[in-house]
Amino acid sequence: MMRTLHHGTAAELWHTLLREAENRSHVALDEMQESYLVFVLLRHQNDPDLLARVQALDWLQAQERVGQMRADHLRDVGDRCLLIAGLFPAQAERRRVSVEYFLALGRSAYRDVADACRNAYAELFAHLAAHYEGLVAVLRGLREAPVPALAPVAHRPPNIRLH
Repeated sequence: MMRTLHHGTAAELWHTLLREAENRSHVALDEMQESYLVFVLLRHQNDPDLLARVQALDWLQAQERVGQMRADHLRDVGDRCLLIAGLFPAQAERRRVSVEYFLALGRSAYRDVADACRNAYAELFAHLAAHYEGLVAVLRGLREAPVPALAPVAHRPPNIRLH
């Protein structure tokens, strides 16, 4: 029996689902990682072109840009690769590439964002790049959700890094 989530803002609901996915995946994200994943899920929850884009071409086009526009486009590539690797791994198979391809491209895009910036934004993306596999593992935990719940998770598993 599937319950419907209907209490709270979209951000609160995504946050609750992510906490449950952390428990299922045995990966504990820090507050910065959780907040960023909520942001990514909110930004792309109604993105009709998410799976239609060719991420490598978008990455190449981002490299041609400068300044904040370059960082923004690289961030978008990293975000989309994160979602594809975590939520839509079968998409990689259909494109005849491995999920590791999306992991490597997304991590690289986040590292490039960190290199392109000189502030807290750079620190955030360096941190996200270093923990990219854990972010993907939690998103995979979202796919495995049998029944969404509204109660916050009281127990958090130990932080497990996937390297």
